[in-house]
Amino acid sequence: MKVAVFGSEGQLGVELVSIFRERGHEVSSFSRRDVDISDAGQVEAKLASIDADAVLNAAAYNKVDVAETEPQVAYAINGLAVRNLAVACRQLDARLVHFSTDYVFDGMAGRPYCEEDGVRPLSAYGVSKLAGELYAQAYCDSALVLRTSGVFGAAGRRTPGGNFVESMLRVALKNQPIRVVQDHVASPTYAPELARVTADLVERGEMGIFHVGGGQAISWFDYAAKIFAKAGLSPELKPTNEREYRTAARRPKFSALENSHLARVGVAPMPSLDAQIDRYFAARTAYAPLG
Repeated sequence: MKVAVFGSEGQLGVELVSIFRERGHEVSSFSRRDVDISDAGQVEAKLASIDADAVLNAAAYNKVDVAETEPQVAYAINGLAVRNLAVACRQLDARLVHFSTDYVFDGMAGRPYCEEDGVRPLSAYGVSKLAGELYAQAYCDSALVLRTSGVFGAAGRRTPGGNFVESMLRVALKNQPIRVVQDHVASPTYAPELARVTADLVERGEMGIFHVGGGQAISWFDYAAKIFAKAGLSPELKPTNEREYRTAARRPKFSALENSHLARVGVAPMPSLDAQIDRYFAARTAYAPLG
């Protein structure tokens, strides 16, 4: 296949480019510098020039709290730009693969969410990501929407957004007490595994909505404890909660994902979270940190 990857320099994008090339596909990679996906003309011209069979959108606005003060910016990138990609894919008869988030849920179910559960985002970011899902499916009958949670990849060392692992390692260097919420649960997902599942689904011709979470529901506090243990660090880690640690954006308290559709189509399950973190630490030395 001829595959186009947007957001190719992000921690997921680099893994998508890598695995699709490893599997023998012809990959064209585009960063924000190469194409402004909020410009419909640029998107259509670029995709037409390469005659892509599949278009993977790993570009996104991920500033969850900042989105509360600039919702139009979040919506332009996470919503309207996806429409641009979807319209171009429909015109060129290409498949669109779009990555969404566990933040389309309100977290009130108290259990991992499956694909059939109703959505109810709690923030401007969540609303913008849900809009992207809807645009993808409205314009592309064959669209593949992958919801994921807490993505972490080694390339996060050199991207502005970083990831939770790198954030924890940075604060550990300050030799101060570290407070992490204990009442919020997600399913952290290792970027190379997310890319592997993506390639499996694309090659099988799957469409619709799939959840691709890391396979384990865990609180951010317990996740931080795992990270420090793997890194051989012992900072003073203290639990906090939503009431004590207020953020501008509301977040779902329990947004772990159940990968039920992956199991249904026979895609290999995610490895354990411990194995994913081990692989992360083995891979991160290949990436120079920012600055």
